[in-house]
Amino acid sequence: MNYICLKPFIMGKIHLVMVVVVSVFVAGFISCNKLMPDTPADDQILDGPIDGLMPEQKKIFLRGDKAFNDDIFSVSNGLGPMFVATSCGSCHAGDGKGHPFTTLTRFGQSDTSGNQFLHLGGPQLQQRAIPGFQPEQIPAGATFSKFTPPANTGLGLLEAVPDATILGLADENDTNGDGISGRPNWINIPSYCLLRSGTVERYGKYIGRFGKKAAVYDLQQQTANAYNQDMGINSSYEAYNTYSGLEVDPEVTNQTVLDVIFYLQTLKAPVQRNQNDAEVLAGKQIFSNISCNKCHAPQLQTGLSSIAALSNKTFFPYTDLLLHDMGPALNDGYTEGAALPAEWRTPPLWGLGLSKNSQGGQVFLMHDGRARSIEEAILLHGGEAAQSKNSFHQLSPEDKTKIIKFLESL
Repeated sequence: MNYICLKPFIMGKIHLVMVVVVSVFVAGFISCNKLMPDTPADDQILDGPIDGLMPEQKKIFLRGDKAFNDDIFSVSNGLGPMFVATSCGSCHAGDGKGHPFTTLTRFGQSDTSGNQFLHLGGPQLQQRAIPGFQPEQIPAGATFSKFTPPANTGLGLLEAVPDATILGLADENDTNGDGISGRPNWINIPSYCLLRSGTVERYGKYIGRFGKKAAVYDLQQQTANAYNQDMGINSSYEAYNTYSGLEVDPEVTNQTVLDVIFYLQTLKAPVQRNQNDAEVLAGKQIFSNISCNKCHAPQLQTGLSSIAALSNKTFFPYTDLLLHDMGPALNDGYTEGAALPAEWRTPPLWGLGLSKNSQGGQVFLMHDGRARSIEEAILLHGGEAAQSKNSFHQLSPEDKTKIIKFLESL
């Protein structure tokens, strides 16, 4: 048989092979797609930027995201010599709450006179060390408290709330007689902090709004401290080595720190789920009826911000950013700034229903993770919250279920 006769046969074979190859490829592609997980809905995750960022801002967000989640520190790039964690993301998986394994220990201040153990490693215990060094131990006589890392989302909105709003929510002397007397934590701030527009100063001190005790002024202070205290990484903002006490060369660039700050400022707010569900709506009303909303203020509004996407935004964090006396059961004998040992900043409730996603499928609530359920957390409330706690305790099982369902929707 000559080539001319063979050509149709050969071309047919080639065509058949091509059909088989394409079919296998398509089948494989479909199979892989079936194996790949679906993209989670926006209300099921805490990560992601706020709406309204400009293209250049989105680039900064991505740089900050990479530095926060992908930069792993070791001896070779500055870790320690003593530390708590090796990366930012290891304490905030998926930008959510931390786990008991990542819980921090703060020590050294028992009243408003200041921390008396700064020369012995305070305020943060660095319980891990690189080879050749010994981890820190809590000094004799120092009071301490455990702090579970919070979720990161929506922090830029909280930062952009005007001081005047926070002061307007305060009622330090309980002038309205409702038993709630929230007050700001007036703190000293580092020299590198840039005062935001509308900042209120009182006797050389400023309003703190971040941290379990509201002892941090802004996200620049929070981020610089985290690099220094959590990982032993020095920047030009926090240049003193936590081990030697000496000023050292920066181990992370200012640009990286600023990128992480921007990332934290522009993380989206948690999206409420099932907000039109009848039981969720009923639970929201019960939440208000028993006065939980007097501390967990549902709605706040930002003022003007250098980031346009944050300016003049109404949002729903369920916090007043104020200190409240939570009673003797939550008095760890440790404090920060001008807060008393039993006073804690009202934690935002948004994102509460997604907490288990970053906490190993369980929940560890309150400042130290001691509460293993939302109901247990409510029943640990005391002091100014005692009346609301008692009202919750007296609810019918059906109404308790509704209020828990509402909280899980946040």
